[in-house]
Amino acid sequence: MAPPILLSCESISKAYGAKPLFEELSFALFEGDHVGLVGPNGSGKSTLLKILAGIEAPDRGTRTVRRQLRVGYVPQEPTFAEGRTVEDVLAQVLVAEGLDPHEHTGLIAKALSIGGFPNGDQPLASLSGGWRKRLAIGRALMMEPDVLLMDEPTNHLDVEGILWLERLLKAQARAYLAVSHDRRFLESVASRMVELNRSYPDGVFEAKGRYSDFLEQRDAALQAQADYQASLANRVRREVEWLRRGAKARTTKAKGRVEAAGQLIEELATVTARSGQAAVGIDFVSSGRKSKQLVVAEQLSKSLGGRPIVKDLELHLGPGQRLGLLGPNGSGKTTLLGLLAGTLEPDAGTIVRAEGLRVVTFEQHRESLDQTATLRRALAPAGDVVQYRDQSVHLVSWAKRFLFRPEQLDLPVSRLSGGEQARLLLAQLMLQPADLLILDEPTNDLDIPTLDVLEDSLLEFPGALVLVTHDRWLLDRVSTMILALDGTGRAEWFADSAQWEAAQERNASAGFDSAAPKALSASRTDAGTAPSNSRRKGLSYREQQEWGQMEQKILQAEDTLATCQAAVEDPAVISDAGALHTRYEALDAARTAVERLYGRWAELEEKRGYSVAAVSGPLPPGA
Repeated sequence: MAPPILLSCESISKAYGAKPLFEELSFALFEGDHVGLVGPNGSGKSTLLKILAGIEAPDRGTRTVRRQLRVGYVPQEPTFAEGRTVEDVLAQVLVAEGLDPHEHTGLIAKALSIGGFPNGDQPLASLSGGWRKRLAIGRALMMEPDVLLMDEPTNHLDVEGILWLERLLKAQARAYLAVSHDRRFLESVASRMVELNRSYPDGVFEAKGRYSDFLEQRDAALQAQADYQASLANRVRREVEWLRRGAKARTTKAKGRVEAAGQLIEELATVTARSGQAAVGIDFVSSGRKSKQLVVAEQLSKSLGGRPIVKDLELHLGPGQRLGLLGPNGSGKTTLLGLLAGTLEPDAGTIVRAEGLRVVTFEQHRESLDQTATLRRALAPAGDVVQYRDQSVHLVSWAKRFLFRPEQLDLPVSRLSGGEQARLLLAQLMLQPADLLILDEPTNDLDIPTLDVLEDSLLEFPGALVLVTHDRWLLDRVSTMILALDGTGRAEWFADSAQWEAAQERNASAGFDSAAPKALSASRTDAGTAPSNSRRKGLSYREQQEWGQMEQKILQAEDTLATCQAAVEDPAVISDAGALHTRYEALDAARTAVERLYGRWAELEEKRGYSVAAVSGPLPPGA
């Protein structure tokens, strides 16, 4: 028996201008459903998500929602009211929902705990893109939605952030749908896959199982479609030959065959048009250098702002070697790329590059793109022809190779989407012969079909490659070795991302065995007095500020916990099941907030060099 339907759309169509995104599309989300939604750029994934969320209306068709269903929505680029703190953002949502002010504290504490925020008074302006995405996810889950809709939830998250999101979703019993191009993420969290693509007769393909199961089922479906197209082409060829012999529709039988032949020809044209979707043509050019060593780094050390990035690093790169870099945001991956490329100088150690080494770099933020130039000039600066592999290629053909339409050529680069700008930069890099490719987050904004082509090109590139990406699928398929940075100067080698993840889990488990605080250490001052803010061993500036405020926050959280405990023991609500349930939820949230603060306190104390062996309870991961 199929589980109940929570949310569905029936025969919906949506178009922008004359271009239809999808037509007569039907889709349903069931109770407990964990769905991954994929498709090429421009197929309408984000629009479908907005229709399901009730933010946009379809041109035709209907959206059906189960009564009293709560829908949570996480947009691709979350927006918040600037000039506010994290807690203010969460409180705004609760006020807009009309919730009882007494529930605010517990729900805000829950959202902070979900997102991993140490406190709620952090200014929103200080948050990175990854922490803004965490805030958006915590904001949505705070309201305990029955269905969670997420548009590219892994965007801006580093690998540790993606692993956090995977654990969060696996712990949720509720239904969710995630639009994503992160294939390892989809493999981990989806139990049903849906692809929007006009290549399919109905414009959509569904498969039960994980992403790898979806690939197998999709390949089988596409092969069956190709076999049918070949069979249809043979039938059309025979009918065309019959028509060319001058058959006359004088009899009813002959007339019927002529009409059937016309229908076959139209059907073949439709099938051929569906299967004829173009793919990006990515193929990097190697200089053909035969040197065994391209880059040799010995005892390499570099610090920025007093913080070590790498210390005494040994690294040798030669043709065919493909190095993947892992590490949290801010750990120094881009800095290491600059050292290898020669745009930064080390503080100590040496880097020796082969004479005349040709380095081609893909920058994460695409700084080299002139946003005021037209696409025409960005693709071909010197005229209407480019030189690729010693051959002249006309501009229009070169543009089509990267899925640009002729009418786009006079648009400024600033008008292109993120995915289009990424393809433009790849087009520019392909014209430069390279010994060493340095790619900093090349997968941002690229759809899965383009990622597949990029992977194949990198695998075939005979030179050396250094790759920074949060796409673990790409990282494992392409890299021959992985170097992980931790942001304190340490670097460790791994065979693949799974080995790195296992090491992270072991470190976290070791932390859980440590002791965590039930009470503050002997250095605690009188109640209400914050410890000194003087510089502490091993703490960053932000951590010093956080440490200085920790005692007061713990005292406040304990007061809130005591208030919540008294509320659930109030005889007046014993007979009111609804009120009692609400108060127990607030109590759980307050208890979680206290435990989180104590765990963070222990982590900061350990960084300062103090022992926490005398306290009890679990430390948070990474402490």
